[in-house]
Amino acid sequence: MQQPSYIDYRPGTTRRRSGWTAAAGICIALVLASTARADQSADYVIGAQDVLSITVFNQANLGGKYAVEFDGTFTFPLIGPVTAGGMTVRSVEAEIKSKLTDGFFNNPQVTVAIEQYRSQRIFIVGEVKNAGSFALAGDMTLIEALAKAGSTTQTAGDEIVVTRAGAAVPAGAPASSDVLRVNLKDLQSGAASARNIQLRDGDTIYVPRAELVYVFGEVKNPGSYALQSGASALQALSLAGGVTPNAATNRLAVVRVVNGAKIELRIRLTDPIQPGDTIVVPERFF
Repeated sequence: MQQPSYIDYRPGTTRRRSGWTAAAGICIALVLASTARADQSADYVIGAQDVLSITVFNQANLGGKYAVEFDGTFTFPLIGPVTAGGMTVRSVEAEIKSKLTDGFFNNPQVTVAIEQYRSQRIFIVGEVKNAGSFALAGDMTLIEALAKAGSTTQTAGDEIVVTRAGAAVPAGAPASSDVLRVNLKDLQSGAASARNIQLRDGDTIYVPRAELVYVFGEVKNPGSYALQSGASALQALSLAGGVTPNAATNRLAVVRVVNGAKIELRIRLTDPIQPGDTIVVPERFF
């Protein structure tokens, strides 16, 4: 049977390559990605109430699910109490293998995986649909955590603050190893994949509310609105339901606080506005 093939269209080449070779490359990439994720899970530090799934090759009666007690141990057949609390998955595998080798089996093959993550928690607060405490599932990332909280609300600000356990969050503090700041727009668009950080036990994710702008005058729904930074006057007017037929959009004004003093500026629809601005839409003379 003839092998399927495809044309390599990369610059400088038009040679035909084997379809089986391409498929093999894809398989290798998938295996490498799966291996990398497994390695991260193997470094997970086990805690009380985690449930372990343990398999011993060719010894089905030894395998099963084992809950870690509050003292950090669980009881395994033939061995008795095994200390798991504070140890990585890989370390527990090695410990069980060592004890089974000592008088029971010759080179037993042991696999330990996390069946249920219960010991480690993260906290998500602020402008998310379902704020609260969530189990930290292995190598959970920031995007995965926000998804668990139902994603951000429409009033969420531009920035997400991730605070490591024990760190304070002073207003305007720069990013550090304890306080991490991530741009929400970049995160959602995938432009900041490097900032899709892997979370740790005890992390608190805070999604602040977007700062407000105020729209008054000849608009359909005057009031205050949460608006992302860099938004234009036109976007603010859209949130207010648009202008009325009597609006004079060529005479828009904004009241802004500068160095503690209020000033009034003429603006165009395309001009950016700032948090705290008050946009005034005047009435037409005729």
